[in-house]
Amino acid sequence: MARKEDLIAEIVEIEWNMFHNVPNIGGTAACQEDLKTFEIMRFSQAMSWSEAALDSYMDDLAEAKKSGRNLLTEKYARMMKSTSPLEYAQIEHLLPPLEPEVPPLIDKSIKIVLSWEEELAEKYPYLLAKGRPIHSSDDALPVTSIETYLRGELATYSPGTLELYYENLLKQKAENINGSEITLAHTMKRYGFNSLEEANEKLKARA
Repeated sequence: MARKEDLIAEIVEIEWNMFHNVPNIGGTAACQEDLKTFEIMRFSQAMSWSEAALDSYMDDLAEAKKSGRNLLTEKYARMMKSTSPLEYAQIEHLLPPLEPEVPPLIDKSIKIVLSWEEELAEKYPYLLAKGRPIHSSDDALPVTSIETYLRGELATYSPGTLELYYENLLKQKAENINGSEITLAHTMKRYGFNSLEEANEKLKARA
């Protein structure tokens, strides 16, 4: 576990530097100055990954740095296909084309993750209500759904990383593990809650 956490810390540091340098209309956004929140969210997400997928993604980040690509810029640009289609049409040609095997892998991965998110929404409704909407059909500026966010992010992974990511999802699903619950549990722990049940009950009491 120590090796995995060290690897995630390295990944998050690289991602933060990329995120901090994502160009934004109107100048740097407030979230691009919020290292603490970024670190909590990204670290928690990565904790649900296999080490093999994390190693591969680290290679992706290193290769991107070497070639001058900002994967976080590309992620947010790809999200615009759903949130700002007219603007996306103007920049689509600037994005690297996806390998043929990538879109089907993205679709299959998203299907699993969204089913997990729907399970969580039933188990912890007050907690999930504080987060992003689940489906792209609920995208509305400035709110981006989990589906759109994930679709944009997965499109920045190399085919090898995406395959390992999907294999990890399949393994968790076969073992009746909700990978999204792992992420959420780590997130809430970092915010001082002992469990997801506790966080949900406290939000319910405030409602």
